[in-house]
Amino acid sequence: MIPVIVTFFISLGSLFKMLRQPEFRNFFMLVILTLAFGTVAYHSIEGWRWLDSLYFSVMTLTTIGFGDFVPATDLGKIFTIVYVFMGLGILLGFVNASGEYFRKQQMERKSWGIPNFLWDSGNTQEEMERDILENIKEYEENDIDP
Repeated sequence: MIPVIVTFFISLGSLFKMLRQPEFRNFFMLVILTLAFGTVAYHSIEGWRWLDSLYFSVMTLTTIGFGDFVPATDLGKIFTIVYVFMGLGILLGFVNASGEYFRKQQMERKSWGIPNFLWDSGNTQEEMERDILENIKEYEENDIDP
């Protein structure tokens, strides 16, 4: 349970750092507005509860689609078609901005000489495997419990 809590707070901290970047902040606000728009629309068109409407909006835009909620009206189906095309572009822009932020952060760390997470691996699979095996060997030699 503790790793989940730690990961949550690390993710939350990263989100706050990313919100300082104008491009990321704009996409984040667009995603929030798109989800709010979808929630209001589904609540109005389909008569679903607010939570169900938000849930369906998130499941639709992330393309998970469990199938537990389905628009029953023709207007709801037409809205869903438009919503998916509009929302996916916004969501992909958000994911791209997030990836760009993490790529820049990784490049900064590399320029400062800070290793990437657990090991500073090379560009090839063979180098990565060698680094992992060296780390395992170091743990075994020093009797370190990972």
